[in-house]
Amino acid sequence: MTWDEIAPLLRDATLETLQMTWWSSLLTALGGLLLGVLLVLTDRRGLLPAPPVHQVLGAVVNVGRSLPFIILMVAILPFTRAVTGTTIGTTAAIVPLAVAAIPFYARLVETALREVDPAVIAAARAMGASRRQIVGKVLLREARPGLVAGLTVTVIALIGYSAMAGAIGGGGLGDLAVRYGYQRFETGVMVATVVVLIVVVQLVQMLGDLLTRRLTHR
Repeated sequence: MTWDEIAPLLRDATLETLQMTWWSSLLTALGGLLLGVLLVLTDRRGLLPAPPVHQVLGAVVNVGRSLPFIILMVAILPFTRAVTGTTIGTTAAIVPLAVAAIPFYARLVETALREVDPAVIAAARAMGASRRQIVGKVLLREARPGLVAGLTVTVIALIGYSAMAGAIGGGGLGDLAVRYGYQRFETGVMVATVVVLIVVVQLVQMLGDLLTRRLTHR
């Protein structure tokens, strides 16, 4: 294939991958943040201690993190169809991507929140701050560098997941690499796909590092 033939295919596949990554990252940020906060709050020494709830949430997170993405994607096909009306294409791939990444990010959120100095939380409590204020103005505020760094790692993982999703009908760069680069032995397509993925990952990492440094200096 010539570059004039590869270019439009690569452009469309890149846009599909970015679409999958963007929406799944947004859902992951919301779901993972909520789940991570609940893990910290319901801990035995948390603001809302509830060990049974904590154990259930921890088990859900552990199971979600232990399943390989390909297996998870196939296992939740009925759920994906119920949400999107289909199991093939870019929109359908967003569901398993988010389901796979939320538990992963939740653990990173939990780790970041636990690194907040307990003395800061104790001071807020002594000043009469409510639980909601402690969570919003102390825990989440103080943990922002760790939360952004964790989200950066998660987004990069999602880019890799999206390539796997594309390989089994999700569209995007993975689909392009398999259909043209592998099945049709088009080495140029494969190389171009790899280069684009590397560039996207590097840009995400640079942006994440920049935001983390800025938040750390504040």
